[in-house]
Amino acid sequence: MADLAEDQLGALGLVLNAVVLFNTRYMDAAVNQLRTDSFDVRDEDVARLSPFVRHHITMHGRYSFQLPELPGGLRPLRAPDAADDE
Repeated sequence: MADLAEDQLGALGLVLNAVVLFNTRYMDAAVNQLRTDSFDVRDEDVARLSPFVRHHITMHGRYSFQLPELPGGLRPLRAPDAADDE
């Protein structure tokens, strides 16, 4: 029983690390795009960002890890005026 719990904790740690990596890459891309578009992005504001946001991750869903080829390796960023449910 203890081995199963340890395996589950290990899997949860892997998922958490994947979420944080995903969020970090996209947050970095978003900040860079804002700066490229001449928005005033202050370093002290960026320092307060956290990659531990998970509302866009379905913890009990099915996932496919066969990613399509994406330009630049990332999905396009959402337009600033887009609705939250897009």
